[in-house]
Amino acid sequence: MTIRTLSRPLAESSPSTIVAGFIAMLTGYTSSLVLMFQAGQAAGLSGAQISSWIWALSIGMAICSIGLSLRYRTPVVIAWSTPGAALLITSLPGVPYGEAIGAFIFASALIALCGLTGSFERLMRRVPASLAAALLAGVLFNIGIEIFRAVEVQPVLVLGMFFSYLLAKRLLPRYAVLCALLVGCLIAGLSGLLDFQRFSLQVAAPVWTTPSLSLAAIFSIGIPLFVIAMASQNMPGLAVLRAEGYDAPASPLISVTGIASVLLAPFGSHGIHLAAITMAICAGPEAHPDRSKRYTAAVWCGVFYGIAGIFGATLAALFAAFPAALVLSIAALALLGSIGSGLTQAMQTPHEREAALITFMVTASGLTLFGIGAALWGLIAGVVTLVILGRRD
Repeated sequence: MTIRTLSRPLAESSPSTIVAGFIAMLTGYTSSLVLMFQAGQAAGLSGAQISSWIWALSIGMAICSIGLSLRYRTPVVIAWSTPGAALLITSLPGVPYGEAIGAFIFASALIALCGLTGSFERLMRRVPASLAAALLAGVLFNIGIEIFRAVEVQPVLVLGMFFSYLLAKRLLPRYAVLCALLVGCLIAGLSGLLDFQRFSLQVAAPVWTTPSLSLAAIFSIGIPLFVIAMASQNMPGLAVLRAEGYDAPASPLISVTGIASVLLAPFGSHGIHLAAITMAICAGPEAHPDRSKRYTAAVWCGVFYGIAGIFGATLAALFAAFPAALVLSIAALALLGSIGSGLTQAMQTPHEREAALITFMVTASGLTLFGIGAALWGLIAGVVTLVILGRRD
């Protein structure tokens, strides 16, 4: 990698892209980090194994986010599978850890195969842009409305952030989210809501676990992880990029994350994939008004991932220091632009409008059926609506 390749992201970065990258990292970790601890503790893993699990995920996300974003000059944010972590809370206990690692490798190898053969890209190319935009808006909608729910818990903190965002949006639009974050931290500090007493720096160390294959583990962990990752992570993640106007090829993104997941699985990684919500934070207009420079937000997100991974043993204490209302509110504010642009694009084509609306509604509902999340069901509902109405017309 040349000096020019490394220096260009620094030159094209701005405070807004750095803040977007930090908020994306903060949102990703605070929203689901606890799931890894729950799954690990339920399975009887040691503290060192859980720390290695987080280290492997973080380092993989850092390398892939930075590398893919620089390669395609596109804000590619990689995240662990949150639904997959939730699945492991119930499916990991009772399964020998080596067999679980083997199931992780099996699922990741299937994902890499989908990328290398181009089958996933061919599928996504057939999805209408209006449905992809509606899918994006639906995925982000529940995060966006959390700011108004948080008002009931911390009205002074949330309203202070909300109105500071509106004022900055009028006076300094590029720094609106940054202003809201700073005001939120100030109010939280003055209100005694920041608690760093349990915080101490500890460097995480990778722990190797030799994988072994088991049909029981493959069917109970491997195949569900594969389905969840493709339906709840990779498909919405690519929809985010398409809705924001980026045309990075899907196959390399899927295959790189799949291969990285295979390599990191012996250290605990259950899989890293395309992000959806955190990708929208870095790819949306709040990150940078110039679309060609938003990739730097994803690069910074990767940098913060790497820092967090090195100190993976102390992440829980660090993120516990921030009140939940602050994290939810800043994520919601950072996503407002993406939700608006998604809805706008979804409604642009008259003959696809009803199908896009149904896609949005099903996705936003949070429907889970047969263990598959709302993102895939929303897309299926929109396609079925489009086919039926098209035949009627």
